[in-house]
Amino acid sequence: MDIVSLVRPEVAAMEAYTPILPFEVVSARLQRAPAAIVKLDANENPYGPSPRVRAALATLPFPHIYPDPESTELREALARDTGLPAENLLAGAGADELIDLIMRLFLRPGDWVVDCPPTFGMYGFDAAVNAAQVARVPRRADFSVDVPGIEALFASRDGAPRPKLVFVTSPNNPDGSVLSDEDLRRLLALPAGVVLDEAYIEFHGPSRLGWVLEHANLMVLRTFSKRAGLAGLRVGYGAFAAALMPHLWKIKQPYNINVAANAAALAALEDTGYLAESVARLTAERERLTACLAQVDYLRPYPSRANFILCRVVGRDARALKLALEQHGILVRHFNKPGLMDCLRISAGKPEQTDQLLDALKRL
Repeated sequence: MDIVSLVRPEVAAMEAYTPILPFEVVSARLQRAPAAIVKLDANENPYGPSPRVRAALATLPFPHIYPDPESTELREALARDTGLPAENLLAGAGADELIDLIMRLFLRPGDWVVDCPPTFGMYGFDAAVNAAQVARVPRRADFSVDVPGIEALFASRDGAPRPKLVFVTSPNNPDGSVLSDEDLRRLLALPAGVVLDEAYIEFHGPSRLGWVLEHANLMVLRTFSKRAGLAGLRVGYGAFAAALMPHLWKIKQPYNINVAANAAALAALEDTGYLAESVARLTAERERLTACLAQVDYLRPYPSRANFILCRVVGRDARALKLALEQHGILVRHFNKPGLMDCLRISAGKPEQTDQLLDALKRL
C-alpha cells in the first residue's frame, strides 16, 4: 500500500521549518574546526552555562530513573527567581514545546491564530502541525505590532470564526523591537488568548510574567537558552492563569524535562551572579556591535533590545555577503522574505568575535 497516502493532508502540504545547522555539520562543510568558527547565526549565548551547570551535569545521581513529571524542584526554584507562585508555572522542553502545548490545548482543526510577521517562525509552523489557520497581520516598517489591524480581525469576520490565540514576541525576533504596555493591554482586551514570548526579555528590562495573575487570557513564555546558555539542553517555562493549569497538566508529556536539563536549569538558577554577568556582557556587546555596524557603509542596523542586531544590506547582495562571511568562518543569518528583504541578523558575541566580524566586513 501507499503509506504516504495516509499522512494528514495538512502535514503533507506544509512547509518544513528550517533550523540552524549545528557546529558539527557546519564544521564539516566549511572544513574548519568548531573552535575556529564564529557562530553568530542563532542568538546563542557564547559564554555558555555557569560552571555550576557543568559540575551538576558531571555528577548526575540518577540518570537511569525517570524524572519528576511535575518538575517540582525546578518550578519551586523558578518561583523564587520570578516571584510567581509555582502553581502558575509549567516547565517545558524549551519554549517550543510550550507553544505546541498551548495550541493543542485550544485549537481544533480549522481554528484561527494570529501571527505578526516577521517574527519567530515556530508560531506558523506549530499552527500548521495542529491544522490551524493563520491570520497574518504584518508588522509595520519599524517592526511595531499593528494592533489596530489585529483588533479589526475581531471587529468583523464576515461570519468566519474569530481567532482563538494571538502570538506576539517582545523583544521580537529577528529585529529586537519591544511591545509597549499600552499595546499589550489592548491585545488583552480582545476575546482571545494572548501568548507573549519573552525569550529575550533579560536583554531589555522587566518581564510581564506577573501580569498572568491579573489577566486570565495572558500566557508568558521564557527560556533558559539565552540568559543561561542552555540552548542545547532544551528547557524553558511558561506562566499561566491558575484556571488553565489543570488542563495543561492533563495534556503535557509526563517526563518532558529530562534529568540533565532539570539539573542544569537548577544549577543555573543558583548562580545568579553568573547569569547577571553574562547578560550584562552580551548587552554591552550588542551596543558596541550596533555602533560598529552603523559605520559599515553598506549596512543599516535596526535598534535592538535583544542579543542580536538586524541589518538591512544596501547596495550589494545580502546572501552573497552571508556566504562570503562563511568563507571567513563567520556565520550570520540571512533573510529574504516579506518585511526582511536583503537582511542579515547578527548575534551579539564575545568582543573578540565582534572584532573578527568587523575585520571580515572591512575586507569584504
